[in-house]
Amino acid sequence: MKKWDRIWLAGVLVLALLGFWHLGDVRAGAAECGDTWLIGWYFLLFAAVLGTGAVFGWLFLERCFWEKKRKRTWKLEEIYPVAGLFLGLLYLFVLPPLSAPDEISHYISAYQLSGRLMGLPSNSRDGHVLVRAQDWFLEDVGEDYIWGYEDGYRVKEGTKDGSGKATVLGEPLVEKTYRLIHDTFRDGQKNRQEQGYAVSPYPPVVTTPAAYLPQAAGICLARILGLSSLWLAYLGRLGNLLFFVAVTWLAMKRMPFGKEVLFGVALLPMTLHLSASFSYDVWIMAGIFYFTALCLDLAFEAEQVKAADVAALGLVMALVGPCKMVYAVFMGLCLLIPVRKFGGWGKWALSAGVVFGAWAIVMVLINGQTVAMYVAPETEHYIGWAQETGYSLGMLVHQPRKWIQLFFNTAVWQAEQYHLTMIGAYLGNLDPVLDVPYVLVMALTGLLLCLAFKKPGEPLFLTGGKQLWIWTLCFGCVTATMLSMLLAWTPVDSPVISGVQGRYFLPFLPVFLMSLKNDMLVLTRDKTRGILYTMCCVDAYVILRIYSVVSMRL
Repeated sequence: MKKWDRIWLAGVLVLALLGFWHLGDVRAGAAECGDTWLIGWYFLLFAAVLGTGAVFGWLFLERCFWEKKRKRTWKLEEIYPVAGLFLGLLYLFVLPPLSAPDEISHYISAYQLSGRLMGLPSNSRDGHVLVRAQDWFLEDVGEDYIWGYEDGYRVKEGTKDGSGKATVLGEPLVEKTYRLIHDTFRDGQKNRQEQGYAVSPYPPVVTTPAAYLPQAAGICLARILGLSSLWLAYLGRLGNLLFFVAVTWLAMKRMPFGKEVLFGVALLPMTLHLSASFSYDVWIMAGIFYFTALCLDLAFEAEQVKAADVAALGLVMALVGPCKMVYAVFMGLCLLIPVRKFGGWGKWALSAGVVFGAWAIVMVLINGQTVAMYVAPETEHYIGWAQETGYSLGMLVHQPRKWIQLFFNTAVWQAEQYHLTMIGAYLGNLDPVLDVPYVLVMALTGLLLCLAFKKPGEPLFLTGGKQLWIWTLCFGCVTATMLSMLLAWTPVDSPVISGVQGRYFLPFLPVFLMSLKNDMLVLTRDKTRGILYTMCCVDAYVILRIYSVVSMRL
C-alpha cells in the first residue's frame, strides 16, 4: 500500500471510529428529550463527514484521473473552492442562523440593505429596521414579545416576563434550537404568515453597506421567492459563504507563494464558522486576504505596477476600512513593492495617495462622527454593557502608566484566550460549550506552523527588513485593535482590555505565518497535502462533535 493511501485510509477510519463514539451521545440526548429524528440527522451528518475524508483524500493525495499520463496533482487553488464550500456548508447547518458572534446585528444590517435594494420600506421613523412581520420569529423564537402597532407597523411594546428581552434563534444553541428548526421545516411557519412589516428592536451596524451585499443578495432572493424566515436566514448566510470562498480563491490564485498557508488559515474552525454566518468579518477577512495576495504579487512576481493594480488596492481598502479601521495599518504592506515597479518616486507617491485617499474619504463619509468622538481628548465614554464610565483619549494621554499597565496585563492574562478563540474555541456566540477540544487547537496550531516552515528547495522571499516590516504591521494591527476596544468597550475599573477576540487576528494571520519561514527550520519532505488533508478531517470531526454536544444540551 502506498504512503498516501495509508494516510487516506487512516483519515476515513479515524472519522468513522469517532463518529460511532459520538453516536452514543446523540442517542442519549434523543432518548432524554424524545426527539428520535436527531439520530437520523446525525447519520446524514456522519455520511457527509465520511464523504469529507474520502473525497478530500482523493483530491489532496491522488492524481487527476483525466491526466494520469501527465501525473499532475490537483492544484491547491483547484481544491480550495470544494473544501471551503463543502466544509462551510457543514458549519452553516450544524451551527444555525444567528448563533455566530454578534450575528443578530449583522443579520439586521443585511436585512436593511435588502429592503433598500428591492425598493421596499427598510426603516421606521426612529431608524430601526423593518422586517417582514413573519420574520420577527427569528428574533423571538419563544414568542416573548408583546406587540402593538405604530404607523401601521408592528412594534414591540414589552415582554411577557418584563425583562425586555427575547430569545434569538441560536442564542443559546441548545437541542430546542434543532427541534424548532426541524418542526418549522416539517410543518411550515404556521401562524407566522402575517402580512406587512414589523420593527426590529435590534439596531443595524453603522458601517459601509457594501459589507452586507452578499448576505443581502441571499435575503433578496428569499423575499422575491416568498420563502419562509428560516430559508431567508439560510440563503443570507449562503451568500456570505459563496462570497468568502470566491474571494479567498482569487487571493490564492494571485499569491506568488504561501498558498498553502492561506489554505490552512481558511480551514480553521473559527474561519469556517464565520464564513458561513452573517458576520461582516467575512468581508474583512476576504478583503485583507486579497489585499495581501495583491501586494505580494506586485512585490515579488509582477514586472510593473499598473494603474488597475493601484485602483484595486485603493478599492479594497475603501471597502474594508469602514468595517474596522484598525486594519488600515495593513496599507503598509504596499511598501514591500519596489519603487522602480511604479516607474519612479513621482508615480509611487501618486499611487500611495490614491490608496490612502480612497480609505480616508470613505472613513470620513461613513465613520466620521464615530472617529471624532473617540479622538476627542476630553470626551467621556459610557460603556453600556458594563453600565460604567469608560476611557477617553485624554485620560490615556494624561495617565500613560495606566494604559501601559492595561496593555501588559492583557498580553499576559489574555494571550491564551486570544489563541483559543482564533483557532476555534468558543464557537457560536462565544459559547464555552461549543468549543474545539484543546488538544485539537494545539494540533491545528502545529499544523499551521508546519505549513509555514520552509520546504526542501523552496526560495525565501520574506527575509531581513521585509520580515521585520511584516511583524511591525501585525504588531500595529494588534495594538490598534486593543486600543480601539480600550476606548469603546473597557470600563475604567477593568484590569484588562475587554472585548478583544482572537478572530480579529485572522485577517493578517496568513502573512504573519509566511514571514516565519526561515533557513533554520526546514522540513525534510514537503508534507503540505497531508497536512491540509488532516486539517479537513479535523474540521469534519469538530462539526460532528458539536452536533452531539448540542443534542445533549437540553
